[in-house]
Amino acid sequence: MSNTSLLMIVELGGYPDFSPIYRRAGFQVETVTSMRKALSLLKKNNYAMVVCEFNFQSDFRDRTSSLESMMAVLQVKPETRIIVFYEKEFAHQFERISSRFPFHAALRYPIDEQVLTDSVVSVRK
Repeated sequence: MSNTSLLMIVELGGYPDFSPIYRRAGFQVETVTSMRKALSLLKKNNYAMVVCEFNFQSDFRDRTSSLESMMAVLQVKPETRIIVFYEKEFAHQFERISSRFPFHAALRYPIDEQVLTDSVVSVRK
C-alpha cells in the first residue's frame, strides 16, 4: 500500500497517545479532535487508515453515533481501513454498527497495544 496517511480522530480520549505505534508502522499521522473536522478532511483527502472512537450518543434521533456519519463518507473509499475503539458498556450498540460496516479492527478499552500494533502493521503489508 503506497498511501501512508493515517487520520487519528480523538474526540474523548482518555487513553494513551498511540501515534508512536502508527509512526513506527510507517504512517504519517494527522490528528483531529472533532468528527466535524474529520468529515471535512475525509471528503477532501484519501487516508490509508482512520483510527477513531465509538462514542454512543443516545440523543441522536436517527443513529447511535457520529461514527455512522463517518462511515457514510467512507463508503466511496473502500480502500480506507478503519480501526475503532469502544467501551465495554456500549458493545451492544457498537455491534449494531459493526454488523453494517466493515471495520479492519474493533478494539475494546483498555486497548491492548500489541493487538493495536498487529492491526496497524497488517494494513501496511
